Order: sequence, then structure tokens, then C-alpha cells
Amino acid sequence: MFEQIINIERMEHAVSLFGSFDENIKLIESDFNVSVVSRGSELKITGDAENVSLAARAISGLMQLIGKGETLNEQNVRYVISLVRDGNDDKLSSMSNDCICISAKGKPVKPKTLGQKKYVESIKKNTVVFGVGPAGTGKTYLAVAMAVTAFRSKEVNRIILTRPAVEAGEKLGFLPGDLQQKVDPYLRPLYDALFDMLGSENFQRYQERGNIEVAPLAYMRGRTLDDSFIILDEAQNTTREQMKMFLTRLGFNSKMVVTGDITQIDLPDGKKSGLVEATRILKNIEGIDTIRFSEKDVVRHRLVQDIIKAYKTTEGSK
Repeated sequence: MFEQIINIERMEHAVSLFGSFDENIKLIESDFNVSVVSRGSELKITGDAENVSLAARAISGLMQLIGKGETLNEQNVRYVISLVRDGNDDKLSSMSNDCICISAKGKPVKPKTLGQKKYVESIKKNTVVFGVGPAGTGKTYLAVAMAVTAFRSKEVNRIILTRPAVEAGEKLGFLPGDLQQKVDPYLRPLYDALFDMLGSENFQRYQERGNIEVAPLAYMRGRTLDDSFIILDEAQNTTREQMKMFLTRLGFNSKMVVTGDITQIDLPDGKKSGLVEATRILKNIEGIDTIRFSEKDVVRHRLVQDIIKAYKTTEGSK
């Protein structure tokens, strides 16, 4: 058996590290098959030499997060463990603790993974960014946060959010209500993100003034979008023609973020995804960037990561 001692200077940091009912340390112990015992300001890690070293690195990474004011939870503890397993824990220090914006409830919105950090930095740097990856990686939520930040700082005059209503197809006429009521269910995730950032009252006021527009992709045809932050969500369900139409709406002093999950294409058989094609043919154009997320960037329940991995394994073995 091998032992390693880690000194923790501040008792409140030790409390944060262990978590409620020692849940954080139990994850470390379980994943690395070690024992972690607290004795005053010291932590003693016992186990196989290699596992003890990995556990010590994970604890060091978690202490970095605590030092930046982060609250530990199962998601970020498991993320740090995965970084240690991959040998990327040294990159944890590059995670910025600067928040993108403050939500309507006073909650800071910030990148939680290295993939999310890269995504946010790319949006700042480029005019058009494609965010491609599985559900739960924060593609849309972070894009909306960046849009709200640009709007609040008066970098843009409008926020425009759109997505193709592919599931509706030509069946909108069969749904009850007026046109807005027919398309609202397909735009609901975009509304939810804006409500979270701005609050429902502010959202309604900005929407009435025309500063915020949430509309189906078909509404973009024939327009030039100047001074706007434009987000196209669920872009894997665009056709080649729709994607070309959307991208050519770009006006002066505008940014575009295009998000999608190419494993969830709902287009009819024989139709190629405009997102897949666009990321291929536009990859060498300056000012356009593609960020690809993996299951490690999922910030939902742990099982979401496991589900994505399981499907990927099954699809790879076909």
C-alpha cells in the first residue's frame, strides 16, 4: 500500500472538497479505488501507487476550482476525474472563472468544460461559429448567453433566434391556433434560454420593441440581418438550400452561431444535412470556425454521458 499526504490550508476549502455527506470524496475513492482520510489540515490518500497519484491530481484539480469560487457537484467532480484519466488535468488551470453574463436569477453563466471554454472563445473571435455535438453540452445555452452579453453591451441591436420546424413539415396547418401558436412548440427551447437570461418581463419588452426575434427558419428568407447576433439551433435538420439561405443573410456588424447534433438528423431519407455539408465546405474560410463537443462536455445528469457513449459504441459496431 502507498500513502500520500496533501495539506489543505483553509478548513472551508476542505468542507467544500468533501461535500455533503462526503459525496465528492466518495466519488474519488470509488473511481480510483483509494481511501481518503482527513486529519486536521491533512488528507491522507492510501492505495495502489498509481491510483494514489491519480487521486491526488484529481483532488488538486478540485482545489483549483474551489479556489476560483466554484461550487463542487457531481458533474464537475466527474469532469475533473475524466481530465485526470485522459492526462489533461494540467489544462484545468486555463479554465477562466470570468462569467459570460448573469442570469435573471442572479446566477453566473460560465463555461464548465474545456470544450465549452473553447466554444465561447471562438464566438468572441469569429463571425460565424458552428457548434456541433451531443445533447447537453450547452451549445444553445452558451450561444444565447453570448448573444445577451453582446446585446447588453450594445455591440448588437438585435438578437435573432431561429430553428427549422422539420418535425412539423407541411403539417402546421393542422395544428390549432394562429401561426405564432403553431410554431411556438418548436421554438420553446430558445424561449426557455432567453427567459433564463433576461426574465420573462424583460424578454416580452424587448420582443415588443423588435430587439429580440424568435422565429422559424423560413422567416429568414429575403432578409439582410445587420447589427444582429443570430443563432440557428437544431441546424442538423436544415437542408443544403436552407443552410445556404441562412448563412447568406449575414449583414454588417453581425455574428452567427449555428448549433446542432449530427447524430439526431430528422430529415427525410435522401436529404443531406446542411450542417454536415457547411462544416465541410467552409472549414478553411477565415472568420468561420467549427467547435466539436464530445460526451465529456455534457453538463446534464451523469446518465446522459453514459447514454451517449452507449449509442456511439453501438453505432460504431454496426
